[in-house]
Amino acid sequence: MSAETRHPAHDRRWQILAVLSLSLVIIGLDNTVLNVALPTLQAHFHASGSTLEWMVDAYLLVFAGLLLTMGTLGDRYGRKHALQAGLVVFAGASAAGALSQTSHQLIAMRALMGGGGALIMPATLSIITNVFPREERGKAIGVWAGMAAVGIGLGPLAGGILLHYFSWSSVFWLNVPVALTALVAGFVLVPDSRDPHPTSFDFAGVLLSIAGLFSLVYGVIEAPSTGWLDPTIVLALTGGIVILALFVLWERHTDSPMLDMHLFRNPRFSVASLAISGASFALMGSTFLLTQYLQLAHGYSALGAGAAMVPLAFGLVAGAGSSNRRVQRFGTTRVVAGGLLGLSVVLCLSLLWSPHMAYWAIGVTIFAIAFSMGNVMAPSTDSVMGSVDEAKAGVASAMNDVTRQVAGALGVAVIGSITQTLYTNNVDGKLPPLPPVAHDAASGSIGAAHAVAAQLPSPLQAAVIDASGRAFTDALGIGFLSAAAISLAVAGIVLRRLPSHHLETGKEAGVTETAAVAV
Repeated sequence: MSAETRHPAHDRRWQILAVLSLSLVIIGLDNTVLNVALPTLQAHFHASGSTLEWMVDAYLLVFAGLLLTMGTLGDRYGRKHALQAGLVVFAGASAAGALSQTSHQLIAMRALMGGGGALIMPATLSIITNVFPREERGKAIGVWAGMAAVGIGLGPLAGGILLHYFSWSSVFWLNVPVALTALVAGFVLVPDSRDPHPTSFDFAGVLLSIAGLFSLVYGVIEAPSTGWLDPTIVLALTGGIVILALFVLWERHTDSPMLDMHLFRNPRFSVASLAISGASFALMGSTFLLTQYLQLAHGYSALGAGAAMVPLAFGLVAGAGSSNRRVQRFGTTRVVAGGLLGLSVVLCLSLLWSPHMAYWAIGVTIFAIAFSMGNVMAPSTDSVMGSVDEAKAGVASAMNDVTRQVAGALGVAVIGSITQTLYTNNVDGKLPPLPPVAHDAASGSIGAAHAVAAQLPSPLQAAVIDASGRAFTDALGIGFLSAAAISLAVAGIVLRRLPSHHLETGKEAGVTETAAVAV
């Protein structure tokens, strides 16, 4: 894009990036700040393990289900309008969530926050694509990914500090001033952009994408608690897959597709999306369990657990922020594959963990996971966004985010399910003699084991806490091993299939791509 054709506001592109980054921080914060508050919320609302998962996953379900639709609407009606609307919804739902009186009200507000997030996230990335020329876009996306990382990494610390001094509602009030600041700054600085030649609105595609994603993600979320072979889960998963297959068929044959299926012929789009999925699967699943390990197995307070997770922010920022230089030197393929391989190796080392291991080992592990993630996310996102025409940046950004969120929900469900099953199987032989009701409760989850221990005499209390901590840590190692296997498999695909540089798209790719210089 030449200087002559750029919107005048593009001259303020770095200030615009700062506003977009601030908007993105609240998405990252919301993904992790709640994890630290889960034990507090469980005690306050007397919530079951399934209810706790829904506090996390209601957001993911709505976010993932609406992303494609919201990205399309942003392309069609204006990305700035989508961003501003998302910030208003997010701030309002956060305030309402802080005032919730029941767990069901809180889950409903988390779902509404997911709708706001689905408006915000695609808009930020598509606006970056619009205001930055190709030669600066890799650096800008690195900053974008780094700022998302700041929210993800500092969420546990912010949550820990707030819970130490205030009530659980403070983790929701935190979002309000950040969102309002981004709203005002965005109104002043961010230019509007949209597809200059929108086609007919694809109502059938919208309905099929929402129904398919909702059904699939619902099945993934509920499967760990109700069983993967439960009829409702089988119906939800099968229905989701069938509906999404119908969505693909419809998009391939309609004259005005919501998502151009020919994009998937371009490996810079499809393989990079797969890399994002593999990394997100590992990050969301491991973060969900790490906070429980730190508080319940390792014995940290909420504040201590939040402080212990700070290396996550440093690692993600360092990895994403410096990845563009490595891409320029080694190419996208090697950097992304190297990040996935590093992630796999570090996750495997969790097999050596113990409930009372030294913090330096935990901190180094968290930093290494995050640094590897940064080297996957930023270059892969740049690859996805560089493979589409700028007029369709919103739907491409949404697709990038869909893969991230669906894979994250899968990570929480699959890794959480594996860990929970192994914990239940392992803890039986480790618990001291207890009344049947107490024994069954302690076998259900490590959180329930701590609740049971609180009602017991000191010697028995220590024995229950120690047994549950050892069983959970052993189970966590196997859960992380499954994430490592996924990361390793995706790394192999990336090495074989992901091009190292941006190229002008040829006929074999089947898509029209903006001409770009090599990354």
